[in-house]
Amino acid sequence: MSHPSPIPFHGFGLGLRIPHYTDFLETPQPVDFLEVISENFMVDGGKPLDVLMRVREGYPVALHGVSMNIGSSDGVDIPYLRRLRRLADRVEPLWVSDHLCWTGIDGHNSHDLLPLPYTGEALDLVAANVHAVQDALGRALVLENPSTYLDFPETSMGEASFLRELCDRTGCFLLLDVNNIYVSATNHGFDPDDWLERLPLDRVRQVHLAGHSQGRDMLVDTHDAPVPDPVWALYTRFIERLGDVAVMIERDDSIPPLPELLAEVAHARELADNARQRVA
Repeated sequence: MSHPSPIPFHGFGLGLRIPHYTDFLETPQPVDFLEVISENFMVDGGKPLDVLMRVREGYPVALHGVSMNIGSSDGVDIPYLRRLRRLADRVEPLWVSDHLCWTGIDGHNSHDLLPLPYTGEALDLVAANVHAVQDALGRALVLENPSTYLDFPETSMGEASFLRELCDRTGCFLLLDVNNIYVSATNHGFDPDDWLERLPLDRVRQVHLAGHSQGRDMLVDTHDAPVPDPVWALYTRFIERLGDVAVMIERDDSIPPLPELLAEVAHARELADNARQRVA
């Protein structure tokens, strides 16, 4: 079954977080769109949903989930998808996204983005789940590449090849998290530029930019720091090869005052403008 595709959107935005609700409700801000965590608003009423609908009057909104559990062998959670569908129908978002991972088993949510082995069996399972999600939502899904910290011995294909095949089978789209690519490439020792070349770039609708931390043995995707120089450099190379995409700054912890994040949004816009002038 074919579902409506997310329309390409060229703009620069920010993940909306509680400390900045008042800033966006009281004063127009220099962003083109906002992204919100879907699960925080999958309710029938209350203050969070009221804030979202008021913000929605001034900005396009993308819904980004963390609990869809698309890689679960349990199949998709129909009650969860019904709540998400109600929210999406109300908000009319740019698109609905989540992560290529699994997050729980037997009804237990780990509240973490757990990795998948990139195998034919896993591809069959995820593709079936994506079809079920798209049928339930009535729209094409956008999936993000997560950071990874281990390799499975069963893995038979690369992540980028897995994503390409998944897009071909299901018609889904991609959210490219540049920080996650840098973290995974550093941890596993692969070439991020080669990784990008294996993706179906025409399926990319959004880009995330964030920071990370140095763990004992590897980088950790913490999203609690400014975008570091190596991620900016990777973004600059990537954006030259992408079409109209939405680019946003994502901060999930140690959230600073809004002007600091808006400065990063402005920097992302400037780098993209410069990159596109070079290839024009």
